[in-house]
Amino acid sequence: MNKKYPIARPYLVGNEEKYVFEVIRSGVLSMGSKVEKFEKKFAEFIGVKYACAVSSGTAGLHLAMIAAGIKNGDEVITSPFSFVASANSILYVGAKPVFVDIDPVTYNMDPKKIEEKITNLPAGRQEKLKAILVVHIFGQSADMDPILKIAKKYKLKIIEDCCQAHGAEINGRRVGTFGDMACFSFYPTKNLGTYGDGGMILTDNKKIADVCRSLRMYGMKQGYTSEIEGYNSRLDEVHAAILNVKIKYLKQWNQERKAVAEYYIKNIKNSKIILPKVFHGLSSSWHLFVVRTEYRSRLEKYLKACKIGYGIHYPYPIHFQPAYKFLSYKPASLPQTEKFAKQILSLPIFPELTRRELIYIIDKINLFK
Repeated sequence: MNKKYPIARPYLVGNEEKYVFEVIRSGVLSMGSKVEKFEKKFAEFIGVKYACAVSSGTAGLHLAMIAAGIKNGDEVITSPFSFVASANSILYVGAKPVFVDIDPVTYNMDPKKIEEKITNLPAGRQEKLKAILVVHIFGQSADMDPILKIAKKYKLKIIEDCCQAHGAEINGRRVGTFGDMACFSFYPTKNLGTYGDGGMILTDNKKIADVCRSLRMYGMKQGYTSEIEGYNSRLDEVHAAILNVKIKYLKQWNQERKAVAEYYIKNIKNSKIILPKVFHGLSSSWHLFVVRTEYRSRLEKYLKACKIGYGIHYPYPIHFQPAYKFLSYKPASLPQTEKFAKQILSLPIFPELTRRELIYIIDKINLFK
């Protein structure tokens, strides 16, 4: 068989060129009507008042840290089981990440361990804690109710990292509406992606929104007066034009991803493969379909031979990344995270996967020994 089955594929609507050339012909290539239109559309889709389009999800997290008042020497609780950009945003402002182990079923931060981590910190370090950066990993919503209670109890800000969770819901309410701020990525392989990088900060707080808009534009509110230290973190008009076209299909694409995930869950019958769980009241956006196996290296070789694409998201916990050696985490300090990082593997999931392709992938996985 010559056909290859990729793990993901950027979505093409078909008329993006029309809108790209419309931007080029207009001569307005940055911070124009297309960006404003997309901000409004995306804020309405998620269900918040204010949106600030930025150059990437990482830029969004960085600016959100500043807008939340996180400063040098502060500490922020977050998950070690994520793409490194999540924790990097904490380092950008001179703060320190405090990693909390994950729930063994959802792969998100375990709320019970959040408060345990706080109470075990010396009093001096408790005072340095300023926020919780909640990562909704793989499109699965974190358990927000207890996290919100903890944040209120200890007077901590909440920033949601929704970069993999476009449209994920908790009891009908979309993630990105729970915290003080939420950040999204529009990288090409995201559920809603452009043809490069892009991101968004969402909030219901006008003051925060105004600060973020100033930060993305060199600290300027108008003209050439830089009132605060800012950055060049703008979303350009071309990417906004593409996203304005594609956002109309996001709900449909999420439904198609859900159908793929449900078909996998129903039909994969290999005892060596641990499937993701579906929870009542939680609606995943299924950015990734992540399975676990104790035989990952063997499965990798097998999938390569079958020409089935796969990914490992992510092979190294953040606390073991070389850039985070200074935190001095020891082996087994975050046991669930360390265990699952050795077992996880992502199978192909995107709307264009056909039933025939799914059957092939599932048949091969069920034959894996």
